Amino acid sequence: MTVAVTLSIADPDAMARLGTALAAELRAGDTVLLTGELGAGKTTLTRGLGAALGVRGAVTSPTFVLARTHPRVDGPSLVHVDAYRLRDAAELDDLDLDFAGSIVVVEWGAGLLEHLVDEWLAITIERPTGAGATAAEEIEPIEPRTVTIEGVGPRWADLGWLHAARD
Repeated sequence: MTVAVTLSIADPDAMARLGTALAAELRAGDTVLLTGELGAGKTTLTRGLGAALGVRGAVTSPTFVLARTHPRVDGPSLVHVDAYRLRDAAELDDLDLDFAGSIVVVEWGAGLLEHLVDEWLAITIERPTGAGATAAEEIEPIEPRTVTIEGVGPRWADLGWLHAARD
C-alpha cells in the first residue's frame, strides 16, 4: 500500500519545520528515505527532525562517516545515514544499523533501503530546474522546493498529519 502527499516548501526554515512535524510522528522502528540532489534540503530536514527529537550533538551530513547515531535522553536514537558512496543493499546492511530500535533516516538510499525494511516513509525533495547562483551573485537564491512524501506499507497508510506541515 502506497500513499503520497506533495508539498511546496518555501525556504530552509520551512524545511526544518517539516522535520519538526515529521518528528512528532516517528517512533522506534521507523525508517525515512530521503532523495534529492545535492543542496536540495535533505540534511536541513534531518536537522529540524533532530532538533524536535531533542538529540544530542549537531545533525550534520554524515557523508564521510556514512552513519552517525544521535542519542536522545528519552526515546530511541536518531541514526542519520548517507548512502551516497554505497554500491548496493549489502553494503548498507553491513553498517549493522539498528532499524528496529532506532529512528533511521537514510539519504541517497533509493534502491538500497527497500531490500532491508518492509515499510518506510520516502521523501523526495526537488529543486527548481536551473536553480543556482549566477557568477555575479554572492549566494545562491532561496527557492521553494517541491517535497513529495510517500508512505510505503501499513504504518504509513495515513499521511493526514501532513496537513499541518503545509505552507
